Amino acid sequence: MKKPRMDGRAREKGSTAAAAMLALLIVAITAITVYIFVAKIWWFPPSITDEGHQFDAQFFRTLLITGIIFVAAQLGLALVIFRSRDRGQRVHYFEGHNGMEILWTTATLILFVGLGIYAEKAWAEVHFIGAEPGALPIEVTGQQFAWNFRYAGPDGVFGRTRPDLVSASTGNAVGVDPTDPAGKDDIISPGEIAVPAGREVDLVIKSLDVTHSFFVRELRLKQDAVPGMTIHLHFTANTPGTYEIACAELCGLGHYKMRATMIVMNEPDFEKWLQQQEAANQ
Repeated sequence: MKKPRMDGRAREKGSTAAAAMLALLIVAITAITVYIFVAKIWWFPPSITDEGHQFDAQFFRTLLITGIIFVAAQLGLALVIFRSRDRGQRVHYFEGHNGMEILWTTATLILFVGLGIYAEKAWAEVHFIGAEPGALPIEVTGQQFAWNFRYAGPDGVFGRTRPDLVSASTGNAVGVDPTDPAGKDDIISPGEIAVPAGREVDLVIKSLDVTHSFFVRELRLKQDAVPGMTIHLHFTANTPGTYEIACAELCGLGHYKMRATMIVMNEPDFEKWLQQQEAANQ
């Protein structure tokens, strides 16, 4: 017996299970994602600077706005998949709507520009406005694959450096010129930087070889160290403790081990630490 032919108005009904399962999976993934952020699983540590709190506030604003858009978009996608599942119906399509595309593009532009303008104050305080007079200068030098920190010593002036004098094996990791009187009291601390709590610090960031990036999570600050450039970054740490410094820029095969320690301590302990370092540098 011959099978009846199907005309253009009817065809076999497809399975709806696959579409329903996909829609349900999208809803589940969306719910899990929202829970991870609301419950603050794998969250970053508390900020130890006033500027960091401003960055956190901006982060939460951005996360809230984009989170609402994300949830709406994913639930909308799940609804479209479920409602358009194969039930034997004829296929319908449309070619888009120019007005809606212009609207969404304009809204996205306004959103990102608006968030950027809103965050301008916190960004400017760190990157466009210099440190106040009396801030503690500390030179930060990155090189494959270590951080070295230099303090100006009692005279408050950094000694001259020369690239041809760089020699970690002889204790001159940043190339301080021994003929410069200003450099005789400089203190070099490899792998460890100490800062006094409540006092502004002015970092002078350099690199001896390739691009590195000075990053401390608790400061909410990340600044590239670029060869041939001297870049300033200032902050005031308020919470004593020990914090990790990481290189946040892929700088070679040993990038993973380019770490150092930042110790925030009260002023008397900081002065004692400086004296110990000065004795070790003699």
